[in-house]
Amino acid sequence: MKYYLIAGEASGDMHAANLMAALVEKDPKAEFRFLGGDKMAAIGGTPLIHYKKMAYMGILPVILHARTLLRNMRICKKDILSWQPDLLILIDYPGFNLNIAAYIKKKQPGLPIHYYISPKLWAWKGYRIRNIRRDIDRLYSILPFEKTYFDRKNYRAFYVGNPSLDSIEAFKNSKPDLKGWREKQQLTQKPIIALLAGSRRQEIKANLPLMLRVASAYPDHQLVLAGAPGINKDFYAPYIKNYDCRLVYDETYSLLAQSKAALVVSGTATLETALFGVPQVVCYALWIGGFLYKIGRKYLIRTPFISLVNLIAEKEVVVELVANEYNYEQLKNELNKILYDSAYIAEMQEAYGFMRKKLGEPGAAGRTASLIYNHLT
Repeated sequence: MKYYLIAGEASGDMHAANLMAALVEKDPKAEFRFLGGDKMAAIGGTPLIHYKKMAYMGILPVILHARTLLRNMRICKKDILSWQPDLLILIDYPGFNLNIAAYIKKKQPGLPIHYYISPKLWAWKGYRIRNIRRDIDRLYSILPFEKTYFDRKNYRAFYVGNPSLDSIEAFKNSKPDLKGWREKQQLTQKPIIALLAGSRRQEIKANLPLMLRVASAYPDHQLVLAGAPGINKDFYAPYIKNYDCRLVYDETYSLLAQSKAALVVSGTATLETALFGVPQVVCYALWIGGFLYKIGRKYLIRTPFISLVNLIAEKEVVVELVANEYNYEQLKNELNKILYDSAYIAEMQEAYGFMRKKLGEPGAAGRTASLIYNHLT
């Protein structure tokens, strides 16, 4: 069968590649055509546009690259109709993908459209449920509470497990040489404080300076910053030049496997940090200020937490310092707890275990591939 996939970011490229590999096991004659990245290309098929020409986040970058995004949409729409796939699979990246789905459903209503890694409607833009109902034939969720959300919206979603479980299990099964990793990164034997400052320039700019100020107050520890894909060393240089901080790329799992504590900007990284059992503080500075944030929390954001760890556990497992709460005194106080307060750390570890059970077993890509293939055959 012919599968057309669209992944617009680095994480989508990874998850789509795993799904493609699982589909090949079910369907050895599978043909792929896609918008994505190098990991998808390694599985096989024909790439159309690399995600690096699509991955613009935030209002200003999207406006500045609007012409490119619109051109990519036109190329993609035309290519799907020309190639005539048996199935269109959308991976995350909702702004682009829901636009594509609406167009294709109108032009070729008989083409099934499946969505892997559902849009986070439970957090914002809940009105998109109308588009989902109208254009998406099957939706695969990777967060357990999303199933309940979509049930309440009278839309059937399939919870397939979380792909972070798969990637972390694969990393651990590879038996990485962590001692050798420390030597390669020229690290000492001091305990590590990991800094995961976000994947977007604006996030890094807003969060990293305070992370460095606070973490550097612990000279008996060493600081290691996880570099984000697509953000070069030159961007980080002005922030870390006055600190003893090592910058590493494409080594987040090795870093977390070695870390004693972590300061993490909200996102998938909070979940990965928890799955490695690393005590953490969730950070999220906002340029809009505390007052506007409170208004947004009341009228726009529909969740009690911002971190995936707390959302999955449905309770506060890790402290979230957001907007005005993200300041030197509070961050230092929390970092002190996750470094030295054994009772506090033990309680967090127990809650991590509870959250981990709620996620279920690894195998998200395989379960999704089975649901897709069985639906088509």
